[in-house]
Amino acid sequence: MERLLVVDDEPILLKGLKFSLEQEEYEIETAIDGEEAINKFQSGEYDLIILDIMLPKINGTEVCRKIREVSNIPIIMLTAKGDDDSKIDGLEVGADDYLTKPFNILELKARIKAVLRRFNVGDIHKAPEIKIGDFVINTLGHKLTIKGEDINLTAKEFDLLLLLIINQNKVFSREKLLEIIWDYEYFGDVRTVDVHVRRLREKIEIDSSHPEYILTKWGVGYYFRHQ
Repeated sequence: MERLLVVDDEPILLKGLKFSLEQEEYEIETAIDGEEAINKFQSGEYDLIILDIMLPKINGTEVCRKIREVSNIPIIMLTAKGDDDSKIDGLEVGADDYLTKPFNILELKARIKAVLRRFNVGDIHKAPEIKIGDFVINTLGHKLTIKGEDINLTAKEFDLLLLLIINQNKVFSREKLLEIIWDYEYFGDVRTVDVHVRRLREKIEIDSSHPEYILTKWGVGYYFRHQ
């Protein structure tokens, strides 16, 4: 049974989410502010965190940043309607996905399942380890090293990089990447892909403003190239 931490400062919403998600046989812990969220994260083990951005004491973006310093646990951010800057901020600090309030509980459940469902590496590549130049990708442990240095990637960053690497020179549209990596179509925001690509470039490129590996085919999408 997956264990989720749900963080929101609206008690009625929090109670409703807890009840509804428990019907899906998730084990649910809750927190009502950012400080409590960090304390519960540090003292417990969770499979996924649902994190509101607008929180008392410590806002959700800062909570996400602190968690990302020590963990790659999947995080879904909840943002206010039309608050585009907060959405991007959440993705920039390492959130895997976000959902805008008010939302349909069925959509939230779909997002949770999509984020929890790890990209099935075995269906795409049988090798437990892939070596390309200075890159060593451990597909079983979801780990990346470059020139012997461990690179800390979130689950979605790893899945995205792996898909591009094992399909070198194949261009994927942002919509297709949403479908494959995030496991949903159309109701996802393609900026999610852009932010994850930007974060990946910052972690693996010598100069992220002039990438050598993850390249853009303008008007089409992204691809990986190793010379």
